[in-house]
Amino acid sequence: MDIRKTLTLIMIIIMSLSFIACSNSQPIEEPEVAVEITAEEPEPVPEPEPEPEPAGIPSPLSGIHAEEAIVNGRIISIVFDNHPKAKWQSGLKDAEVIYEFPVEGPYTRYLGLYLINNPESVGPIRSARPYFVTMAWQFDAIFVHVGGSEQAKADVRNLNLGEIDGLSSSSKVFWRMSHKRAPNNMYSSMEVLREVQEERGFRDKSEYEGFVFDMEKESRTGQSADEILITYNDENSTRFVYDPEIERYERYKDGTRHVDESDESGLYADNIIIQKNSMRVLDNEGRLGISMEGEGEGKFISRGVVEDIKWVKDDRKAKIIYLDENNEEIKLTPGTTWIQVVKAATPITIE
Repeated sequence: MDIRKTLTLIMIIIMSLSFIACSNSQPIEEPEVAVEITAEEPEPVPEPEPEPEPAGIPSPLSGIHAEEAIVNGRIISIVFDNHPKAKWQSGLKDAEVIYEFPVEGPYTRYLGLYLINNPESVGPIRSARPYFVTMAWQFDAIFVHVGGSEQAKADVRNLNLGEIDGLSSSSKVFWRMSHKRAPNNMYSSMEVLREVQEERGFRDKSEYEGFVFDMEKESRTGQSADEILITYNDENSTRFVYDPEIERYERYKDGTRHVDESDESGLYADNIIIQKNSMRVLDNEGRLGISMEGEGEGKFISRGVVEDIKWVKDDRKAKIIYLDENNEEIKLTPGTTWIQVVKAATPITIE
């Protein structure tokens, strides 16, 4: 056979065998690889650090903690002038409880209660009325004033109330400031008043029953109270406006933001109690008799909510108890409390 033919035949055979091999071959399957998909673990959220326990013990007037020796001390009560020529007051922002009482004419005055705070300046300080004496006696407080009605002065003597009177104290205890005119310019300081307390041998501890406080700040439900307007008369009004961010009420007096004379900071309330009392005019000067004993209606406002309450005071020395609709004593939010004493017919708007 020709060599060329032989080579050609061999090539044909090789090509045929290759074709057959390719036709019979199966594709090689790659083994499946299991891929485990895992979700990314979220970043751990740090737990909020617990708030440190407040030092000291809570004040029975405000629920605010302070050193035990201070909380167990003596309350000082101060009568503040609120005549238009007296504005603004100094040191009123540091009172833990403030009463606003009507007095003669269209005016009101304040009674501030102090236990844990010591403002450098307090005033203007003004004269007493019997209902101021009643509240000072209830809290077993040293009573600071400048004179007073004849009945108020007699009550102080008869009740043996510890008092510091501007009419019988030296100019080192009370002094007149030149930026206002008498009688709306009498001032003192808490440091001086505490020194007088010690010099005169007054007891260093008050014996009284304080308020009850909602230390956990439980949720409050009821009618909203974002703005409160108390119209004592055409010349005298008190307004509170709620700030939900700080859960406090900013105070306005006679249409103007109420500030402290010492630093022009605003005055605020954590609690507002509106207390309706019987009142009558006693004399030609227009002095009032306000019945602080017995019982009456009122409203309690705190953290944006208002509720109807009633108040009960068994006798002149007894604690005024504020009761809710379940006849249980109300719990105040720790902080500053304003108690607005009004007659039953006083217009009150709550929105």
